[in-house]
Amino acid sequence: MLGGAVFAVCMAGTTLPTPLYPLYQDKFGFSELTVTVVYALYAFAVIAVLLLVGNASDAVGRRPVLLCGLACAAASAVCFLSAGGLGWLYAGRLLSGLSAGLFTGAATAYVMELAPPGGASRATFVATAANMGGLGCGPLLSGLLAQYAPWPLYLPFVAHLALVAASAAVLLWLAETVRERQPLRTVRPQRPALPPRVRAVFGPAATASFVGFALFGVFTSVSPAFLVESLDVADHAVSGLIVALAFFSSTAGQLAVGRVGVRRSLPLGCAGLLAGLALLAGALRWDQMALLMASALVGGIGQGLAFRGALSDVAEASPADQRAAVISTLFVVAYAGISVPVIGVGLLTDPIGLEGAGLVFIASMAVLVVVAGVYLVRRLVPARV
Repeated sequence: MLGGAVFAVCMAGTTLPTPLYPLYQDKFGFSELTVTVVYALYAFAVIAVLLLVGNASDAVGRRPVLLCGLACAAASAVCFLSAGGLGWLYAGRLLSGLSAGLFTGAATAYVMELAPPGGASRATFVATAANMGGLGCGPLLSGLLAQYAPWPLYLPFVAHLALVAASAAVLLWLAETVRERQPLRTVRPQRPALPPRVRAVFGPAATASFVGFALFGVFTSVSPAFLVESLDVADHAVSGLIVALAFFSSTAGQLAVGRVGVRRSLPLGCAGLLAGLALLAGALRWDQMALLMASALVGGIGQGLAFRGALSDVAEASPADQRAAVISTLFVVAYAGISVPVIGVGLLTDPIGLEGAGLVFIASMAVLVVVAGVYLVRRLVPARV
């Protein structure tokens, strides 16, 4: 449980600035495109870490890598505390991405290795809840502090620094789980791998993962501006709550996989993503808060179902000696979904407005998820027969 708490603290820091972007826009006077670029830098940093040193904790141990991740998280908070211009925000998001990239694989493995005998199932739940739950707690915490406490651009990061310090103390107390450690020089960059036998499964799984992460990317980067511009809602707590709802719903969707079955979870997740995109389109078109919240709830559940189903499908189809590389490739595609479409929305916002850019994004993602969903349903029906 303590390992899961450390995981959650790190992930919370990556979404902490989300409700604060409108305040930074007022302070520094930058456009919506800049917001999306600042946000997307995080995803690029995560991808770089996954490809270059994603397997470092297998060699040097879990705790050294996780302590480095916490150091990056602390440095990110210091950048936001010191922010006197746009460059500080870029640096803060870049460091935040480095911390998440270091934690994603190492912390998941650490939580599972710390589990007592017979506790593998509970450890999987803790790792899942810590990851997505931590991402949800970040905007919720900063939104509440920004709305109801003084120093809205400073207090959230001071609070996170205190949590990071406590997490470092916990990590130093916990045991190392890697018994045979190797020098850092043995760590090598990982190439994305896609063996021929995996390709038929990987295509729809990667597409659904891309769409799910893209939906989260748009929610976390653009929804605060939509609330202010279209709904006249400047309450930072409400902004943080809506983003948090999407991540908490994803946790619920991942936990529901045990009930609906792994094989059905991916097509059902695609259906949930499509419904979430439709609700988001309605929210943009008719400026409806209720539809925005429904989109966060339904789309989040769909993302959770789809992503856990995608991971299970890809892992099952992969050869044992290439499984880690294939899963890393899936994560690279998923994190590309956080960056590329989000920047696209930012580029379109100036010429056609936030509503138009959002609708173009939704239409593009809907086409992708429908193609993936149809393929998965056609594959599922013969399996039942």
